[in-house]
Amino acid sequence: MEKLNCMRVLERARIPFAMHHFAAEHLSAIEVAAQVGVDPARVYKTLVAIPAGGKPVLAMLAAPSSLDLKSLARVLGVKQVAMATQAQAESLTGLRVGGIGALALLSKGWRTVLDRSALTVPQGSILVSAGRRGINLEISVADLIGLLSPIVADVSLRQESGESKAR
Repeated sequence: MEKLNCMRVLERARIPFAMHHFAAEHLSAIEVAAQVGVDPARVYKTLVAIPAGGKPVLAMLAAPSSLDLKSLARVLGVKQVAMATQAQAESLTGLRVGGIGALALLSKGWRTVLDRSALTVPQGSILVSAGRRGINLEISVADLIGLLSPIVADVSLRQESGESKAR
């Protein structure tokens, strides 16, 4: 398998990571967790959100959670945030939905928000998209934060609750 750019970045920075392969189709983050055999709370999905009148942002949150759009808007200092459609997300990132990842977009200058829940994952590492469907990279949360410099904030809801959520 070819080495992806985000893997080269991690290697250059001497950041350890582990690759997890799964079916290269459009799967939910919960389905990915099942395929690679890890707790869904450790698999983080990356969603594209569009603030009113602003540049799109990436929001990273655990598989079982939904994005709280009101909280994200508050964190970004805007009145409203909308989820990008699948077509918008793919057009904006140049990546396919199911393979959108902040590590793959590192050189593109995307503003990223990481849900605070990542700070308390058991093992201290999470799985994130490598920028291609079928490949997630496991990386320590501390290393991910050091590399991405994301805004770390409470921006997720459990799927069962809340009105302003997005999957």
